[in-house]
Amino acid sequence: MKNDERDIFQQRRRLLGGLGALGLAALTNPITGRAAPGNNIMLPFENGARPLTSAFPQKSNVILQRTRPPLIETPFEVFDQGVFTPNDRFYVRWHLANIPTSVDPAAFRLDIRGHVNRTVSLTLNDLVKKFPRFEIAAVNQCSGNSRGFFSPRVPGGQWANGAMGNARWTGVRLKDLLTHAGVGANAVQVRLNGLDTGVIPQTPKFMKSLAIDHALDGEVMVAYAMNGEPLPLLNGYPLRLVVPGWYATYWVKMLHDIEVLDKPDDNFWTAKAYLVPDNHFANVNPGDKDFKQVPINTMLPRSFFTNLRSAGTVQRGQPMLVRGIAFGGLNALAKVQFSSDGGRNWTDTAMGRDCGRYSFRQWQTTVSFPQTGSRTLMARAIDSTGQAQPDTPNWNGAGFMRNVIESVDINVV
Repeated sequence: MKNDERDIFQQRRRLLGGLGALGLAALTNPITGRAAPGNNIMLPFENGARPLTSAFPQKSNVILQRTRPPLIETPFEVFDQGVFTPNDRFYVRWHLANIPTSVDPAAFRLDIRGHVNRTVSLTLNDLVKKFPRFEIAAVNQCSGNSRGFFSPRVPGGQWANGAMGNARWTGVRLKDLLTHAGVGANAVQVRLNGLDTGVIPQTPKFMKSLAIDHALDGEVMVAYAMNGEPLPLLNGYPLRLVVPGWYATYWVKMLHDIEVLDKPDDNFWTAKAYLVPDNHFANVNPGDKDFKQVPINTMLPRSFFTNLRSAGTVQRGQPMLVRGIAFGGLNALAKVQFSSDGGRNWTDTAMGRDCGRYSFRQWQTTVSFPQTGSRTLMARAIDSTGQAQPDTPNWNGAGFMRNVIESVDINVV
């Protein structure tokens, strides 16, 4: 057996063991958490006080936004530690409140049905052993990431910038699963369904759909592992959809049902929810009405400072290292530019290791200031098509798709 074949075999055996162990361990772990008294963090906007908690299963020292359904934010200092977000600090966002507190890996099945040549029911063992293993690094970002910065404020979870994370996802291409079942000639969409349900029967199931060509593009995948370990329960164990370059609303967690449709999906979460103004930055003026809306879809480029916070101080004439992370959204990240004078002049930064088109990438530069006073530092991402972050924030009533240039104000003393 060749070394690479042996490595793959060992990884698959370890993942199978981990999938089983997690299913049993999860039986005793509730998925509602409470923060320790007095353990708080202040997010950088009005009413930004939030508790930190380690009370959720497989989560450690994360920001509690809501307990049921869980909304958990990644503290921003985590992003300064590397491009891959640790599983125990990875953000969580659920829509429906009834989430299984355990999943029996031996009994679990992934069904593929609908407009297919044959209905298929697959075990976790089938997915790991019978299909080619696929891996991709990709950012998972909530549509409402950074909603707390919208002005005027809008309803919804008041996230800072931590409703995102980057992981190395391992699993099976959706294309391979659909090919295994045989896609009908008139197929138009693929609908994905998770195990979570609403508190009352009338609540629409959280289902999302993709166009058939997108589902078959060879990048959309069904993941059983993130960062080399089985998915945490709250991040979708045992399976979740991964849709690189698209907002996380499409990344269905606890995926158990794949239905191929021969007509457009009209379910609530695909046709009526997660709509945005039909323009590039999803932007309207507060109070605007009767504008065209479309389902949210692909992400836009973003960049962030990770080692600086506003109101910091730096010594005059002393070199200062500035670093951050960025991603291109749907397209590859081409470069990150830095301005030390509020956006009047821009220079290219040094880029870190490229982990793939959809991944976070680190950037850094060094700057010094010959004179004292206040300075505004800015960073902007530019993708492979030349699209750059805008210098003015967008606004819409849902608080979606913020990607304005980030800035940090410092004092030179």
